[in-house]
Amino acid sequence: MGKKVKKDEKPPADDVFDALQLETRQAGTVVLMLESPEDEIQAKACESIYRFVEKGDENKKQLLDLGCMDPLLRLMQSEDRIVRRNACMAVGSMTGHGDVRRILRKKEETIPAFVALLSPEEETIVHEFAALGLCNMATEYSSKAAIFESNGIEPLVKCLSSADPDVQKNAIEAVAQMMLDYQTRAAIKDAEGLNPILELLKSDYSIIQKLALLALDRASQDTNNRAALRELETITKLIDFVAHPEWNDLHVMAVMVMSNLLEDVESLEQIKESGGLKKLVALITDQPPPDDDIKGGGGGKPEKKGGSRAAKKSAKDSKKAEPDREDTPAGEAIIPTLPDVKMCAAKAIARSARNGENRKILHEQETEKMLIHLLGHESPDVQSAAALAIGIMCENLTCKDAIREWEGLQPLIKLMSSDNGDVKEAVTLALANLTSGNSSNCNEMSNLNGVDILIHILSDPRDEAVANAACVLTNLAQEEVVRVEVQGRGIVPALIGPLKSQNKVVQSKAALAVAAFVCDFDTRTEFRGAEGLEHLVRLLHSGNEEVRRNASWAIAVCAVDELTSIEICKLGCMEILQDIQMSGTRRNPFAEAALDRLLDSNLSAKYALKGHLSSLNNIENGFYDAGQLRPQVKFLSLEEYGKQEMNDKRPIILVNAKTEPYSATSQSNIDGSDLKQDSSRASVTSKASKTGRESKSKTKAQKDKEDKQREEEIHAQLQRENENMNGEDSQPFVAPADPTLVKFIEEVTEKIQPLSTTKTQVSALAAFVSDKMGGPIDRGQVANFSWELPLSQIKFEMKSNVIPLGKIKSGIHTHRALLFKVLADRIAVGCTLTRGDYNRAWNEVLLPDGMTDGVPKFPPKAYIIDLVHEPGKLMNADSPEALSYQKI
Repeated sequence: MGKKVKKDEKPPADDVFDALQLETRQAGTVVLMLESPEDEIQAKACESIYRFVEKGDENKKQLLDLGCMDPLLRLMQSEDRIVRRNACMAVGSMTGHGDVRRILRKKEETIPAFVALLSPEEETIVHEFAALGLCNMATEYSSKAAIFESNGIEPLVKCLSSADPDVQKNAIEAVAQMMLDYQTRAAIKDAEGLNPILELLKSDYSIIQKLALLALDRASQDTNNRAALRELETITKLIDFVAHPEWNDLHVMAVMVMSNLLEDVESLEQIKESGGLKKLVALITDQPPPDDDIKGGGGGKPEKKGGSRAAKKSAKDSKKAEPDREDTPAGEAIIPTLPDVKMCAAKAIARSARNGENRKILHEQETEKMLIHLLGHESPDVQSAAALAIGIMCENLTCKDAIREWEGLQPLIKLMSSDNGDVKEAVTLALANLTSGNSSNCNEMSNLNGVDILIHILSDPRDEAVANAACVLTNLAQEEVVRVEVQGRGIVPALIGPLKSQNKVVQSKAALAVAAFVCDFDTRTEFRGAEGLEHLVRLLHSGNEEVRRNASWAIAVCAVDELTSIEICKLGCMEILQDIQMSGTRRNPFAEAALDRLLDSNLSAKYALKGHLSSLNNIENGFYDAGQLRPQVKFLSLEEYGKQEMNDKRPIILVNAKTEPYSATSQSNIDGSDLKQDSSRASVTSKASKTGRESKSKTKAQKDKEDKQREEEIHAQLQRENENMNGEDSQPFVAPADPTLVKFIEEVTEKIQPLSTTKTQVSALAAFVSDKMGGPIDRGQVANFSWELPLSQIKFEMKSNVIPLGKIKSGIHTHRALLFKVLADRIAVGCTLTRGDYNRAWNEVLLPDGMTDGVPKFPPKAYIIDLVHEPGKLMNADSPEALSYQKI
């Protein structure tokens, strides 16, 4: 047995506290330990807090309520390396809770503390959680500004090149969040952060690649960044990225970045010169790429299954697991791109094609073929995106012909029958652009039987599709042959529904279609019969300027013939147009044109409202001068004026060169009805007397029965008399004939029309008019000329406010000028009729100023014709004498 060796144990010093092993399960106790002066206790407390908060958000909230944030923030700036690390891990994890972030935003030292921990001297794990903290804080705008002001962009960019994937993940996510702010987008290039972001596309982890693409998408929205990315050949790298099928879950984001970059003409030129555009088209259409070195995507890195906390956590939180990524063996068949990628590619083309120069480049690369190919895809999203891109490409005139030559119209017409509303809307928009100003495409639409489908779409519930279809049909109407075909397919009644729509765009396009198709007598009659005029006039009340403008234009087209014009006026259209023209905000030239067209079809209203008829406005039978009306006063029809009780106002002067007797037909009707009434009365009287003679021999019951029958017969007779009287009141007004005016026309045609020159015709006609209207009147004696009493006598004689022009034997300026215009129009002498104030009116003619070698001098001069003082005298329109003739 060996000798026992005595241990040399020294007792602890008297002034040293013995080591204490403390075990606690209370979070509050650990929070108190953060205030300890010993670094070792602080470090262990921070580590315990980190492990506790990693278990769930409830723990973060509990620690926050215990007041741990102030001591943790202070320990993040501790001189001890381990304390700083553990405190950073704890705070960085806690920032995932919204309440924690809200408290930290109020503490100015939070962001600078995180930024300071990104310094190169710190450990990798510190970089990871500092970047995590900044990433979480950057979800709020105020924190983004604080990070930017604390110069946090450059340290984050440096972390992108870290060897640790967790640091990369948190840093790139923070950068992506920061680039929602325009300041960061502009600063990322100066911080040399674009290239490190591009390098992350080669990462082994899909979450890092995804965040890198998100950052690139936001960065590429800045013009300067796009120029820098162009120098880095970003588009080529993105196309290579899309060529790897194992990364197909990220291809959509890559194409979105390309979409931003392709906005610049320089980027499109670059991709064209490098052959990348054709490579992209080949990938989207699932064709073999032009370069032999890209086959299937070999060389891609597999998705790693471990080693990264960030990657593992992202996979755990993701609702949809990432697909496994495996290399594609060389020589294997090309894997089709996903529908979403095709859709995004089409949208990228559409976005780029908004620029005119880009459209030219895309056309040179035959991008339309790719879009036509995508129209045949089974996905409605791909179809609609391709159709939309075609519609934008068609703003280039050469693209319209190219799409027709590459047989792109047929799939578009086929897709109009799709059940998908987005597809129908995009396709009709594309066809609207294709047929705009292109007669060949319009004819091709007709040849491919697209008209019936378009008319059917007019009743579609989707407003956008209806508006586009109406636009296509309007374009087709520019070709006369096609327009006639469309009219024969029932386009006119089909437009009634869109006119009744509540959508402003549909109303506007439908009104334009009406103007395009309701352009001849038959279609106007059909439109009138379908009650389309009522809905068209209703659009004039619209608060939308374009709707009012297009409706006004349609009314101007419809009002060409008299019947339609009268019907439009009955709907109150003339008053509405007048109101629009009087408005300072709603006034427009189309409403003015519509009003002029209505007035040209109703010269009586035109003269009453505007006081002027041009030489092209020929007065026909049925014209009447109702006097000058104020704009707010409703213009009445001749029938309404004729049915008014006779009054003391100025008479309505009627032009009606007919010789038929006025009261022959109506008088015969009255006489016939009187005879019937007398016969009925005699019959009743006879029956009554007969009943009286026989009453004595009859019983009381029989007498009562006969009395009742007699009362019924008398009541029926009175009812018939009342009906006859009402019938007379409801008879239409018959314009009085004017045989005198007929004689005037015959005499003028016989004696004045054969005269050799227009000047002699004008002078002779002026003398003729003056003679028939009371002869010359000396200057200054117009006020003494008796004309009002004779007019009143004619009214009393006719018992009507409407009197024929030929009955006036004593007339002044206004009557003579009207008669001159009527007779001049009958013998083809062009003249105007203008109304002035105080019963003044005058005629103006254009006559050549003399002759040169037997040829009249042109241009002609305007002359006012004297019909009152020196009948036949011609006065220069701008002379003092002419001005004196027009005014008192």
